[in-house]
Amino acid sequence: MSNMISISGLTKSYQRKPVLTDVNLTVHAGQIMGLVGPNGAGKSTCLQALLGLISFQGEIDVLGYNPHKNREKMLQDVAYIADVAVLPKWIKVSQALTYMQGVHPNFSREKAEEFLAKTNIPINAKVKALSKGMVTQLHLALVLAINAKVLILDEPTLGLDILTRRQFYRHLLEDFYDETKCIIVTTHQIEEIEHILTDVAFIKEGKIAFTESVDNIRQRFQLVAVESENLEQAKSYQPLFANSMMGITSMLFDKTISGDVQALGKIQTPTLADVFVGVMSQEKQL
Repeated sequence: MSNMISISGLTKSYQRKPVLTDVNLTVHAGQIMGLVGPNGAGKSTCLQALLGLISFQGEIDVLGYNPHKNREKMLQDVAYIADVAVLPKWIKVSQALTYMQGVHPNFSREKAEEFLAKTNIPINAKVKALSKGMVTQLHLALVLAINAKVLILDEPTLGLDILTRRQFYRHLLEDFYDETKCIIVTTHQIEEIEHILTDVAFIKEGKIAFTESVDNIRQRFQLVAVESENLEQAKSYQPLFANSMMGITSMLFDKTISGDVQALGKIQTPTLADVFVGVMSQEKQL
């Protein structure tokens, strides 16, 4: 697999307060990488460094470009959607398409119009007349109509209803993604993007706590509904976390440190949210 993004030793501080510390991450063609962490963990700062919006220490390579030194050239092949779609309220949808056609060499007006035809957004409507969900869809149409190799999404569905969020990610897979491209998406709500991710990186207090492919995670971790008579034995197997509800105790185990837990109770495949909680509760990186 070819590297599309390489981050090595990324460090960033504001007023001597570290925000990112020695972040190392590689994203290959065909990957959809979820950068997941709580609020304030450093997700957006990492993306800002990738986009050349801030200075930083360390090394970043995006498609062969240094984002701080070669930002203009890099952005011909990199698209970005922020947590807030910033579009002038006075501009019409048709005018936004014309503007993008004039400023970006890889923008396809035809593709944007095809995307908008799937929505209920009037082509002559002004942005101020659109709902928040419609503005997000318009922003998505403008970005996905760019023939980009890398797509960077920073909490792109923040504040949207569940139907709009699902529609957003469906369009993302249908209208942008293929194995020659890569996507990085940040979120603190991993449940809503679990189904689209190929890989995850959990970030905690400005450091990468864990990174792994989703397939490997499903093989490595086990969620066990531990039977009451096995609770003490289960605790000796070093569960990453335990949660008791309605008389049932569920424990998350990492096969690399816990051994065989088959006899403890009913085995389930954990969600990425389960693994996230388990990893984030650990003092050391896994």
